[in-house]
Amino acid sequence: MDAILLQFLNGLDKGSAYALIALGLTLIFGTLGVVNFAHGALFMIGAFCSVTLQRILTLSSETLSETEKDFLGNPLKIKTPYVENWFGPEVGGAIIDWAVPLAILLAIPVMLLIGFIMERGLIKHFYKRPHADQILVTFGLAIVLQEVIKYFYGANPIPTPAPSAFVGSFDFGPLLGLDTSLAYPYWRLVYFGFSALIIGAVFAFLQFTTFGMVVRAGMADRETVGLLGIDIDRRFTIMFGIAAAVAGLAGVMYAPINSPNYHMGMDFLVLSFVVVVVGGMGSLPGAVLAGFMLGILESLASMNEVKNILPGIDQIIIYVVAIIILLTRPRGLMGRKGVMEE
Repeated sequence: MDAILLQFLNGLDKGSAYALIALGLTLIFGTLGVVNFAHGALFMIGAFCSVTLQRILTLSSETLSETEKDFLGNPLKIKTPYVENWFGPEVGGAIIDWAVPLAILLAIPVMLLIGFIMERGLIKHFYKRPHADQILVTFGLAIVLQEVIKYFYGANPIPTPAPSAFVGSFDFGPLLGLDTSLAYPYWRLVYFGFSALIIGAVFAFLQFTTFGMVVRAGMADRETVGLLGIDIDRRFTIMFGIAAAVAGLAGVMYAPINSPNYHMGMDFLVLSFVVVVVGGMGSLPGAVLAGFMLGILESLASMNEVKNILPGIDQIIIYVVAIIILLTRPRGLMGRKGVMEE
């Protein structure tokens, strides 16, 4: 029982990442009708925003120590981060320690800008092209972005630590009335809470703001909204930027869980597309529901007890569930009639 609960919790943070990426994918498909295979690369770029800010904050100056010497009697060189010189050791050290959460402030404008450039510079030319063309061009863009990251940051994963305040684990055992310990890392709880906040903010934005209502109307009937004199194309471009920002923020906060590397976007992309299809093409609630459901199932399937009975099931469980759901519900869990059925 304890192992099942622990794997359920592990599935929540993985499901959170799937849900956030799938939410952005669905926003783009629902508004622009574009199948964006470069979306996983946006998740990767967000993770490297954390790496970049950490490197910037740890840029250091060298001074010679007056008290410490090497074995030859020469003064030792001491590296001191510039932020500690400017703000003092305590404040500067705290800024460096909180580099990952602070990277959110860097990622939002960067991801919005990248999203706008992608949509205006490339994606808009493929609105009326077949989905196969959209997949090919966005997949090619993803490979280019991946190689750019590899060139500047190298091929090896880059450890990006969480703030020291969130190092360690929370024991759910006493909370759930268990006799044994059930430790779960603090940062994974933070990531789940952050994901829930972002998902709630996106749904609230679409549901309760005038801008969001127009976007939802445009998703349902783009031509009619356009006939009312509303510049729906501009609003959809903004939504592309928001979707890019959602993927980037998912990557920023995931960096301490999975050390950023140049191929992490591709690792999440395929699974996130499966999530979108299972949830229902164009369905935002379906994308979120399927993301958490498949993340939890994948985590449960990785238990040794399950793998001993069905070897390798953890590698294919998502695809097996997807096949079963699509055979019984061809539109996915919450798919709309007429979406990609022509």
